[in-house]
This record gives sequence, structure tokens and C-alpha cells, in this order.
Amino acid sequence: MFRIRKIYDIASPRNRRAIDQVLEILRQQFPRTRREEFEKLPQQLINPIKYKYRSMLLVAEDGMDNVKGFAMMLHLADVEIVYLELVSAAPGGTGGGVGSALYERVREEAFALNVYGVFYECSVDDPKLISNADTLKQNIARLRFYERYGARPIINNLYASPLSPEDEDIYYLMFDDIGQGVVLTNKVTRKVVCAILERKYADVIPKQQISEVVNSFKDDPVQLRDLRYLSPKKIRLTIPQTRGIALVVNEGHNIHHVKDHGYVEAPVRLSSILHHLDKTSLFARVKPKPASDKHIKAVHDVNFVHYLRRACGRLPVGKSIYPIIFPIRNIARPPKDFELQVGYYCMDTFTPLNHNAYLAARGAVDCAMTGANSILSGFNIAYALVRPPGHHAERRAFGGFCYFNSSAVAANYLSNYGRVAVLDVDFHHGNGTQDIFYDRADVFTISIHGHPHFAYPHFAGFADETGEGEGVGFNLNIPLPEGTSIERYQRTLARALKKVADYNPAFLVVALGLDTAKADPTGTWSLAAKDFYRNGSMIGTLNLPTLVVQEGGYRTRTLGSNARHFFEGLWVSHVPHHKRAKAISPKK
Repeated sequence: MFRIRKIYDIASPRNRRAIDQVLEILRQQFPRTRREEFEKLPQQLINPIKYKYRSMLLVAEDGMDNVKGFAMMLHLADVEIVYLELVSAAPGGTGGGVGSALYERVREEAFALNVYGVFYECSVDDPKLISNADTLKQNIARLRFYERYGARPIINNLYASPLSPEDEDIYYLMFDDIGQGVVLTNKVTRKVVCAILERKYADVIPKQQISEVVNSFKDDPVQLRDLRYLSPKKIRLTIPQTRGIALVVNEGHNIHHVKDHGYVEAPVRLSSILHHLDKTSLFARVKPKPASDKHIKAVHDVNFVHYLRRACGRLPVGKSIYPIIFPIRNIARPPKDFELQVGYYCMDTFTPLNHNAYLAARGAVDCAMTGANSILSGFNIAYALVRPPGHHAERRAFGGFCYFNSSAVAANYLSNYGRVAVLDVDFHHGNGTQDIFYDRADVFTISIHGHPHFAYPHFAGFADETGEGEGVGFNLNIPLPEGTSIERYQRTLARALKKVADYNPAFLVVALGLDTAKADPTGTWSLAAKDFYRNGSMIGTLNLPTLVVQEGGYRTRTLGSNARHFFEGLWVSHVPHHKRAKAISPKK
């Protein structure tokens, strides 16, 4: 088994390790490749201005992060194409479907970019030009593979011309319209060919020769070679499927049901949301997978984690315990009695421990981690619909109905693969997330919330809390007054999103609180369904791989509708929906 993920930067350790493995595959599979090409690959990922295209590296990894194959695709936005520069399985790894999976993922990514199609080079299959029988056989096999997707060489041009009489490195220019029915005009094709040759080969092909090749494309529209190896019945002409939003639900959450008077964090919250999500076709259910304890202990104190598990396990079903003392005067000497220790690890008087609190919180972490892995595996958006919430849980303390900080666990995990921005839009400050990442620069935390003078948690969330050490400047609190208008809220959200864009993260984690809604029992603002749609739409314009983790929201009459509207807005602005229809002239 393997997963395919994008490499977004060359800074994180796991990305550097993956790139090193990709370079080793290149050396083994393409021994005649110039050294300059090896050195250029990492730089392509971080310097699109220099190369005049945006590079996207896809790697197929097994469960041990060993790269089994890769694909390098270039997005030439000005001519609206994707150019597939390289695709290769690791030596000895041609079986197992790695090559097919990588090519199909390239087509998915290209389709999402709303381009004409995918262009690439493929070695010629002309026996007059290829003298080596084994090489010819390999070339035929590649062209047969691409024919399965309807991709064929563009004919009647000089692209497949040798640089010298003895040169056998001769390539067709291939085109895959990714099932859209695009018929390329001569004008569009010449622009594309010119862009490819100038940006890929300007240092080895004279300008005059580039002009000759470009001008050799005379057909209008251009012609693709007839099928040579497969019958039309075996061609996959389907458009790549949009994956939708990965929906991961903490199915076991309802075991955590505190019936004490005033405890609003109830199981009905999730069923209210699911009822409305089921009215859309946006979501693809993904079964949660157990996550290792090491991911929790990476953000929470080990003793705190062990205490929650032991304390909850010792309590009989139906009994809840609340803190009665808070030993902050002597934190080095916690009480011996496990019930008295509650206040050593809890920050308020209304978040109890009971037999199922640990189990439900552990399930929420599993869902958030599964959502994070869904993002790494190709979903653009994932939603961990969980309870209990988590953003108030600090490194060594629980409270605010929160036990483990699921958003922080997922954000920390994603930070292994690139920088992360956490945007908390709950009515209450995400003090736990702030506490966990306060001294780090690789996770930028932003919280828009009610001012702590009147809103929980009261002791954190002030504007002057900006981080410490390496994290100075990477924590942004935007506290707002009780009577904040919709207009002011959305101006504030726009400001926060500008900060996210400036940070340029690889991933966005949204701590989604719906307690900003009108008449929520824990908030004082008045957002309605249309406002949540607008908020989602604004966030979606960032076009980042986005994990949404459910936090607060307690007015069940409107909770589901508000959630649905948020995701509809997020989806519409995040994913391009208006694909090109079949046209002789796609652009006029």
C-alpha cells in the first residue's frame, strides 16, 4: 500500500528526505541525466519566478515514508497547461500500480487547476529512428499506457526531431485533454510549445531552432495521432472525479454524555450537523483510523495524558468528578488522591472527568489525524466532525469542555510536511492551541474571539500575546467586543486571512466554532447562515489544503444549517467548478 502526497517545500525534514529519495531514483533510472537537472529539482519547488512555472512534486510513499515513485508536474499558468516533466517508479517498483496511480493523480491535479490539459514528452516508437530493440519495446509500452487515457502524440510538426544525426533521444509532444473534449487551436498550441521549449530548453536549443519547431505546427486545429495500440473501447475518456470533502465523524462520541444541568456540550450537536450535511453531495465519508499516542504526547505533557487515561478508567460509568481545589500555589507537589488531582490538570469548574471522557476525546484525535492524512493523500478539504471539542486543552491542562487538543495534534503532525496556519474562528479564544505553539515559528496561530474581559477563558486571548522565543510574531489574537457587527467581523476575518496568505503555509487548519451564531447560549454575536456561507467563501479563496476540525457551537436549532452553509461557501470558492466545455477555440 502507498499514498501519494504533494511536496510543498524543501524545509521540513520529511520533505527533504523524500526529495533525497526522488533524486536517487533519478540517478538510477535516468543515469544520463545532467547533474544540473538533479540540482535544479529542489530549486524548482521554491523559485517559480525564476523558472516561470510553478512546480508540484508528487511522491508515492509506503507506510515507512519510503518513496516508491514520483511525478514532477509544472503549472504554466499563463498558457493554462500542466506540463508533466517526469514520472517514474523506483527501481524494481514498476509493479503494484505506482505508475498508474501517479499519472491518474497528475490528471486530477491538472483538472483542479482548470487547464486545457496535460502536455509531456514521450520517446518515439518509430523503428526507423530507434535502432535498439529493447528501447523500442519500452517506448511502445509507454505509448500504449498513455493511450489508455486518450493521450497521443501531436502530429505533423518538427517537435520529434533529433538534435544530431546520431541522436536517438527523440520525443513526441503528447497531449491529454483529461477527458474535457478540448480541441486545441493552432494559436493556443504554438503559445504552449513556445513556452515549453523556452522554459525547458533555452540553454541547449538555439532560439532559431525553437522558432522553427513552433512554426512547424500548421494544422488548425492540431491533430493527434490515431490510436495505434488500443481499440477505442479500451480508452478511459472519463473526466477525473472531484474528491469532495473528506468527512471523518467521531462515531463513538455519544458515549460522552454529561447530563448535569447547564452542560451544553451534548451528543445532539453532531447529529444536528450531520442531518444538514446529508442534504448536500459535497462529502465523502472516510472511516477514522487509530492514531498513535505519540502524536498526542507530541503536544501534550506525558503525565497529563497518562493521568486522563487512568483517572477516567477508574471512574464508574455515570459518575462525573469536578475539581474542588486548584493547587497552583505549589505545582511541584500535586495531591496524591486522583480525584483531588483533577484541579491540578483542569482550568475551570465546569469540565468534569468521567469514564468516557478519555475515550471520546481519544476518538476525536483519531478523526483529526485521519482528516490530516486525507489532506496528505489528495483531498483538498477534510472535516473532522468531532466532540468533545479541543481548542481549550493546553499542553498540561484540560477545560472548556476540552480534553485533548485535536486541532493542535493534527497541525503538529502536518508541520512535518510544511508550515501550518491554524485559524480559530470559535467565539472563545483558542488558549490551548496558543499555549502549545507559542514558541514555534512553523505553526502560525490566529484566533478571532470575544475579548477575554467578558468571554471564556478570561486569562488568555489578549492582543499583546504574540509569541515568545522563535515564536515571536507567530501568534495573533484579535479580540472583539460583545456587540460585534457582521460587517466588523468579516473585515476582521479578511485581515486574518491576509496574515495567513503572507505567511504562505503549506496547510491550513480551521478550528471551526459555530458558537458565533445568533442566540448561541455561550456567545454574544449574531452570525446567520448567510454569514457562515460568506466566511467559508472567504477562507476558501486561500486555496490551501484545508483541515476543518469542529470546536464549539451549541444552539442546535441552527447549528446544522450554519455548518452546511459554511462548507458550501468553502467548497465553491476553493474548487474551480466551471470547467471548459469542448471548443475549437477554448480561449478567444
